[in-house]
Amino acid sequence: MTGIVAGVLGLVVGLVIGALGGGGGVLSVPALVYALGQDAHAATTGSIVIVGIISVVGVLSRLRDRTIDWRTGLAFGAVGLPTAWAGSVLNRAVPQPVLLLSFAGLTLAVAALMLVRGGDAREEPAAATGPAGRSVPAEDGPAGPDGRTAVLVRPHRRALAVRTAKVLAAGSLIGFLTGFLGVGGGFLVVPALVVLLGMGMPAAIGTSLLVLTLNAAGSLAARAGHLQPDWTVLGPFVAVAVLGALAGKLVADRLSAAALNRSFAVLLLLVGGGVGVQSVLALVA
Repeated sequence: MTGIVAGVLGLVVGLVIGALGGGGGVLSVPALVYALGQDAHAATTGSIVIVGIISVVGVLSRLRDRTIDWRTGLAFGAVGLPTAWAGSVLNRAVPQPVLLLSFAGLTLAVAALMLVRGGDAREEPAAATGPAGRSVPAEDGPAGPDGRTAVLVRPHRRALAVRTAKVLAAGSLIGFLTGFLGVGGGFLVVPALVVLLGMGMPAAIGTSLLVLTLNAAGSLAARAGHLQPDWTVLGPFVAVAVLGALAGKLVADRLSAAALNRSFAVLLLLVGGGVGVQSVLALVA
């Protein structure tokens, strides 16, 4: 019976990761704790295993689409590796109710940010764009023969410095939270790419899967000496979730960026609210 429940939950988690480029950890941690009876520390480790495997499949399925910004994704992942390690170490020292309450608070905060500032999530920009739909700042060039000013599409040094600072700050924070809360970080990476870096949702989803893969690898490496996954639960969960992730990609290809953004925010509100109520009740009981 446990395997059946794990498979059903895995399907849902896979669909969410495949369609939204994240959010799987947001679902898998509560699923492992409340539906499958694991404690928070085992659930956060199991969630990283689940999210990591599904993310690898998601990256492979998008290689032909050119929706992955490899430079930004690798930068996020590299910056987050040491902080993911630190978060994993801290995870073992924090009581379960505090872990779950932190998880709920962060989820609700990100949902609010997505609704307030991410409501204008757009398709790939109509203006000049770089790889994977990234907007490229334009500068005025010399006047042409007809007297009109030519526009040279090239990154401005100041804009590049600001972008680099945002990647460093966001990547470090997301890496830490991945290790600490076991959520993969996708539900943070997608808003960061959309809101902070101005990336379109399709590119943000693909790039997020790359970051999740790298963060999961770093977090699991930090847990190597304490890694005791229950494969009777994780096996069916992951097997069905992989199929769900492939189906989720098909769903994402048919939805607008605004619809994906709203779906992501609503998902975070529902899960964060539910986990928050459960955590508060556990603390006051």
